[in-house]
Amino acid sequence: MFYWGEAPLILLPFVSFDLLKEVVVVSITLLIAISIIVLLSGVLIFILVQKKSGTSAIFKAKQEAKAIIDNAKDESGRQRREVEIETKEKLINLKSDFERQTRERRHKFNETERRLVKKEENLERKFQGLERKEREFSNKENRLSERSRGIDERETKVNEIKQKALEELERIANITQEEAKKELQRKIEDEAKLEAVQTVRKIEEETREKAQALAKDIISQAIQRSAAEHVVETTVSVVDLPSDDMKGRIIGREGRNIRALELATGVDIIVDDTPEAVILSSFDPIRREMARLAIEKLVLDGRIHPARIEEIVVTVKKDLEEKIKQEGESVMLELRIQNLHPELVKLLGRLKYRTSYGQNVLQHSKEVAFLSAIMARELGVDVNVAIRAGLLHDIGKAVDREVEGTHTELSVKLTRKYGESERIVAAIASHHRDVDFPSVEAVLVQAADTLSAARPGARRELLEAYIKRLEKLEEIANTYEGVAKAFALQAGREIRIIVESKKISDEKASLAAKEIAQRIKDELEYPGKIKVTVIREMRAVEYAR
Repeated sequence: MFYWGEAPLILLPFVSFDLLKEVVVVSITLLIAISIIVLLSGVLIFILVQKKSGTSAIFKAKQEAKAIIDNAKDESGRQRREVEIETKEKLINLKSDFERQTRERRHKFNETERRLVKKEENLERKFQGLERKEREFSNKENRLSERSRGIDERETKVNEIKQKALEELERIANITQEEAKKELQRKIEDEAKLEAVQTVRKIEEETREKAQALAKDIISQAIQRSAAEHVVETTVSVVDLPSDDMKGRIIGREGRNIRALELATGVDIIVDDTPEAVILSSFDPIRREMARLAIEKLVLDGRIHPARIEEIVVTVKKDLEEKIKQEGESVMLELRIQNLHPELVKLLGRLKYRTSYGQNVLQHSKEVAFLSAIMARELGVDVNVAIRAGLLHDIGKAVDREVEGTHTELSVKLTRKYGESERIVAAIASHHRDVDFPSVEAVLVQAADTLSAARPGARRELLEAYIKRLEKLEEIANTYEGVAKAFALQAGREIRIIVESKKISDEKASLAAKEIAQRIKDELEYPGKIKVTVIREMRAVEYAR
């Protein structure tokens, strides 16, 4: 598209150059005519405007108009010639551009045609190649199908031969394939277990050798640094009197005073031939202590009658409760323990009047706490957990005669109830190995408990009764069918039974433990509880020849 002034001029391939030239000449002629008309109109208007100026002016105007018209004609002729020249130049340029563009387009068309022909040839070659490959793939597929059929036939024959061979092997070995697999698996498992046991045992022996020296050193230091007084108490207390006449006053008229004392304190008062003394008998040491203090106050007061006895007993009971609380607080100060619940403090004070095999439980708890703290400090573990768990491990003995359950179970309930941490509760729960040790502190508490209870002079029990109880334990276990050996351990608190693996299976071993425990419960009297452990060992023996 080309432009002439503001009007577009579209050149099409089919328009001739002569026709285009005539159109341009006509356009120029029209433009010149319009210019002349405009000039003439201006002259006429000027003449009309100046008509009144007089004849001279008119003549002058006509002359000027004629001069203007002549000039306009000359100018229009000149402009026409210039326009014609310019138009001819543009037409020449347009023609050359049109011819050039035509040549370029023809060249592009030729190039495109050559590329299309070349692509068509390439596609034809590719199509021929694909057809050839398709024929080859078809041939290969046929050959593979034939080979697959041959392989299937061979596999079938091989399976038949394998099955016949297995049947022949089973016939010769007199064992089925499944049984052979199970036997092989069992032998491999046994060998693996044996190697694992040997490895574990080797590691345990090495660890035990290293740990024994360190443990002996720590325990010996803890024992040397523990120096505590030991109190031996029984279920009987003796109250000294100033004279034998006081016995009659304690008994009272027709025994009313002694009955009032026994009723108020819950203690049996024995008045016998012992000079200047009465005997107080009760399983509860707190009641015995309350009765002893009440009798001593009555003797000092001198007024002994039922009303006064009741008044004195009430006063003594309050004083004893305060004394129990002070005992617990003094233990806290001695061991530097803080933030202990007030109820636990009272229960600690009550332990002063509780004994176990002749050993004072409060003193025992202090020893365990002290030993646990020393060992924990040496090992670099939590001293606070060790000392609190050691002090509270037997707190259940303060209420075990009032509430059902073992002292360990009661200790766990009380410490959890009164806000002790779970680490302390777990250490208390495992101090008799009722559960697995949850931490190093728990192991230290158990070791300290054993040290305090097993040292010479800590506890007393009739040797004859002790030996008989252990012998009876082993005797009950040995009477069970299939038992090879039985050993009473931990001062009769545990019995370990080794059974014959050929006579007792794993399932029957569990039943044997329950039956032996029931017989011990029925036939023996013992404090606390006894742990029954049944051990069944399977030994596999082979000979290399």
